Amino acid sequence: MANLTPLHKQSLSFQDNSVTEVREWWRGLNVEISANKGVYVILAVILLGAFLVRVWRIDQLLGFYYDQGRDAKIIWDLLHNGKFFLIGPTTGIEGIFRGPWYYWLIAPFYFLGKGDPVWPSIFLSFTTVAAILVLYVLGVMVQGRITGLVAATIASFSFTLVYASRWLSNPTPMFLISMLLVLSLFLIIKGKRWAWIITGFMLGFAMQFGSAAEIFYFPAVAIFALWLASSRSGQRKNLPDIRTLLLASCLFLITLLPQIIFDLRHDGILRAGIIKFLFGEDSFKSSFWEVVKIRFPFYFDVFFSKIFLGAQNYKVFFAAVVVFSLLINRIQLFKNSNFLTLLLLFISALFGMLFFRGNYGNVYDYYFTGYYLIFVLIFAVLLGMLAQGILGKVILGIFVYLFLQVNVPVARGYITAGVDGPTTIAFGNQKQAINWVYEDAGAAPFNVDSYVPPVIPYAYDYLFLWWGTTRYGIVPKEEHVPLLYTLYEVDPPHPERLDAWLARQVNIGKVEKEVRFGGITVQKRHRVTQQPSNPVTK
Repeated sequence: MANLTPLHKQSLSFQDNSVTEVREWWRGLNVEISANKGVYVILAVILLGAFLVRVWRIDQLLGFYYDQGRDAKIIWDLLHNGKFFLIGPTTGIEGIFRGPWYYWLIAPFYFLGKGDPVWPSIFLSFTTVAAILVLYVLGVMVQGRITGLVAATIASFSFTLVYASRWLSNPTPMFLISMLLVLSLFLIIKGKRWAWIITGFMLGFAMQFGSAAEIFYFPAVAIFALWLASSRSGQRKNLPDIRTLLLASCLFLITLLPQIIFDLRHDGILRAGIIKFLFGEDSFKSSFWEVVKIRFPFYFDVFFSKIFLGAQNYKVFFAAVVVFSLLINRIQLFKNSNFLTLLLLFISALFGMLFFRGNYGNVYDYYFTGYYLIFVLIFAVLLGMLAQGILGKVILGIFVYLFLQVNVPVARGYITAGVDGPTTIAFGNQKQAINWVYEDAGAAPFNVDSYVPPVIPYAYDYLFLWWGTTRYGIVPKEEHVPLLYTLYEVDPPHPERLDAWLARQVNIGKVEKEVRFGGITVQKRHRVTQQPSNPVTK
């Protein structure tokens, strides 16, 4: 050791400390589980149930629509044609795209499933179950095991959270990212300065997978750091040193690197979109009082729908209960650094979104995906505070009963539903429709023309490509041939658009056969007019 430089000694010391911490953590985990076997049996049952309700019949009920088809086609081109990319899905704001991390994340599962979207969907659902496990740990860190179990139960069996967890889309990983971000902040409070590295990484990923409100993680973390720096907190020693700050910053920049390279290669197109959004479209405004009376009821519906779907009386009652708990336990709660951190993250989004006018003034529920489980944890903590007394335990028991009574039947009905309803559009009947086309056509070349709301049929473009390539060895022709299949979905909001599309088809082909699969109709036609030679799927 005498020949080692100070830097080498520091590196070895860091490695030794890391190994020691891992061993101590593992030893502590074994002791914790051994001493509370009943709790962890219940937790295991909850997590298993959470996984089952997220993947049960996903091969039939998967929502595979515009975004899913677009994403799948891009990944297909990556895997089969080597078309690499540096940007990912659109943010919904003109000119601004996420990075490619979502595509890179699910591409291995498209590869393993030979193009089957069920594989990446199951993987994303699994990440939400992992998030519930972290949620339990956070509940224990804030208050105790009962709070952890209550939070895990809500997250596992809330119908709206189950539905969101089955969504094959880029916001879904935010369940896990948000929980890892919170965990990193809790670890920092415990004196684990290395957790700043996780914080930097999760902030970067939040920008890649989040929808809108996750931008307010940044002011929340900045305020958190200022609080650590204050003399009253006693936490100044937990601020990052230069080395940790550099590592955290590097990991954050790595998450942005593909977009930076893309922007440099395309004359600042992303920068122009961001500048236009921030300064040229009044995306954020300071006169927000008229928005308050609109947004606060919206906030209430967004978050309490994750507890009681549609049961307005239950929502109001338990909202009053948790507010009452916050008021009577405020001294104890406001001394709890972990709880204050949760509250800071949550309030930053609620306040910040009062100023948000982006995306043509539209604010959607899923914009808050990165805050769903933060809210669930705050709710569980406040119920847990009441449960320290006998009356509070009764209230907690009533809550769990009512929560399961409201949510379990709806979730069960959803995951056992058929795909033959008159307006049902799901992966199961989409495959039925495509199979029918291939079986009917046999070896004959054919064209496909599809109508879907909102007009661009990316889903069917991909499904015919995938299913035709992997199962039948033939895909629809681009040049016009006599055999034409028209496939259309019901469009209850705009039947006039569908009627206009069908009217155009009359002049293109004569219907010889028609079959329905739920909300999907397939027609076999013989082409009666010669059309210009170009792709027919529009």
